[in-house]
Amino acid sequence: MVDWEDSVYVVVPCAGHGSRAQTDQPKQYMVLNDQPLVMHTLNAFSAVKGIAKGVLVVSSEDSYIDALIQKFPQPLFSVSYTGGATRTASVLSGLVQLQKLGAKNKDWVMVHDAARCLITPDLIESLMRACRSDDVGGLLALPLADTLKSEIHGRVASTLNRSDKWLAQTPQMFRLGLLMQALSRDNQTATDEASSMELLGHSPLLVKGATFNFKVTFAEDFDLARAVLQSRFQHNTGLKKGSSL
Repeated sequence: MVDWEDSVYVVVPCAGHGSRAQTDQPKQYMVLNDQPLVMHTLNAFSAVKGIAKGVLVVSSEDSYIDALIQKFPQPLFSVSYTGGATRTASVLSGLVQLQKLGAKNKDWVMVHDAARCLITPDLIESLMRACRSDDVGGLLALPLADTLKSEIHGRVASTLNRSDKWLAQTPQMFRLGLLMQALSRDNQTATDEASSMELLGHSPLLVKGATFNFKVTFAEDFDLARAVLQSRFQHNTGLKKGSSL
């Protein structure tokens, strides 16, 4: 548990359709190990002490979420039907909703992809601890392990230096007021909150994440996510059996 002088809130943008996943319904509602993908995400945050409130931002035309609301971790998460056409618009609307719930400009906000359903409480807490005393805030990320190529017309143009390259993940954690300022000035093209903060002149802190904290994006990602969840279930079940001996 992390002790805080200022409150910590969560925004989970969940208004996308996930067309690259080639599913019959939005990917965040696909069932993984007996639960919709997004529920794994919400449950991870609900297990973290010290979070004041969370908002799940969905499209106003979302026809799936109503069936899940009663299963939400209570009383942490509520739903806002204000999702926009872009990630930036959805996050901004989530921040406005948090203000209505009592969040102040100085409070911290974590923004997390609904489709990063393998996030763990330990990873969330590691970001919280790292950002607690930072002036800007930061994000989970991984140093690039593979060789990085640039491309022209389907062929390698050059090999890039990977020594200073990181793969951005979520959550990303910043002060509410500063994040609203950054997103409001953004041209709506940023793919994460750190990019918007960079455009405002800030350098977010990089906090090491984990390879399993990937975003379910393509059809094959579902099988990998299921395997990770099943492995965790078996591990946790084994621990419980062992502890009863």
